[in-house]
Amino acid sequence: MLSPTQTSVGQFCWVDLAASDAARAKAFYGDVFGWTSREQTANGGVFSRFQHAGRDVGSLYQLSRKHLDGGVPSHWTPYIRVDDAEASACRAVSCGGAVIVRPFAVPGVARIALIADAVGAHVGLWESSER
Repeated sequence: MLSPTQTSVGQFCWVDLAASDAARAKAFYGDVFGWTSREQTANGGVFSRFQHAGRDVGSLYQLSRKHLDGGVPSHWTPYIRVDDAEASACRAVSCGGAVIVRPFAVPGVARIALIADAVGAHVGLWESSER
């Protein structure tokens, strides 16, 4: 997968793993694929950037207790690059989708959101901080 800055608007550009046990997931992907990770702070928490051969390949974060107690399983979220996360989220709603997580900034990385498409599948929106 290309990095978000190497992709065009409308292309998949990133993947996130929301894990019920982030440490176990990190070990698994390290053992299976040789991925390393680099910790980064964002929005009052920490996430890990998975890397392979010195290049970012995705990220990992720990699911919150609220989500775990609510039965949310570990899952991957693919992101599609957009020019404007807010406008794209509004367009998704007008086309029969729904906004699950309103656009918010991950400082120095991107402005992201989570939507459900017209058939209920979840996908992320990625407005890169780098232009």
